[in-house]
Amino acid sequence: MKYLIVEDERFAYVELKRMMTKLRPDYILEGRTESVADTILFLKKNSVDFILLDIHLADGNCFEIFEQLQVLTPIIFTTAYDEHAIQAFKLNSIDYLLKPVEEYDLLAALTKLERQTTVIETVFDYKRIEKALLENQTKRRFLVQIGDTYNHIDIHEIAFFYSEEKVVFLHTFSNKKFVIDYTLTQIESQIDKKSFFRVSRNCVANIISIKKISRYFNSRLKLNFQPECPHEILVSRERVSDFLKWVDA
Repeated sequence: MKYLIVEDERFAYVELKRMMTKLRPDYILEGRTESVADTILFLKKNSVDFILLDIHLADGNCFEIFEQLQVLTPIIFTTAYDEHAIQAFKLNSIDYLLKPVEEYDLLAALTKLERQTTVIETVFDYKRIEKALLENQTKRRFLVQIGDTYNHIDIHEIAFFYSEEKVVFLHTFSNKKFVIDYTLTQIESQIDKKSFFRVSRNCVANIISIKKISRYFNSRLKLNFQPECPHEILVSRERVSDFLKWVDA
């Protein structure tokens, strides 16, 4: 079995090569590439049985390779993305290994590859994989406008988002608020769900901003924030269970 390692980080490459030499000493490493351009050039001139492929490369992400070249070779992806994203990607490839790659995970991927006794020439749906990857990225900051200037607010500075008469505000821990051009639903889908929760129809809150949770009539919960939220925030009876699980995570 001949294989290619596509990896722009030297340490990660050395570790993959070491593990492959240990686990499959009879396999032949045909080469290493570090960029999209070099990988395309290699694959146009060479044939391998499988590829160990890093997602983020020196000159872009690996999905650009498949926009320029039809690749039928089985691929074991390596990625620094969290396990939930990896599970979403397990559609057409052999496997997706979380960095730093563990030896037993690589062994499992190789075993899965070897079970394929017949090579099925299927064009992998990399567009769907790329879409899943992008959907699982979380925003690190938001752009805000102050008069004629623009500024960015880092996600860890944000206490909560809330809507008021169809206008959405970003409220910081320093008690400043800014109008942003997002809906709460869009915000909810783009931020870290471990830190933020849609506590009500008109509020998405950072766990750090919630200072008091009180029982309220009709099986609801009342939340108090620091800094204070301009509106009374009540967690509906339907959302209480999910909210408490989130708080207790």
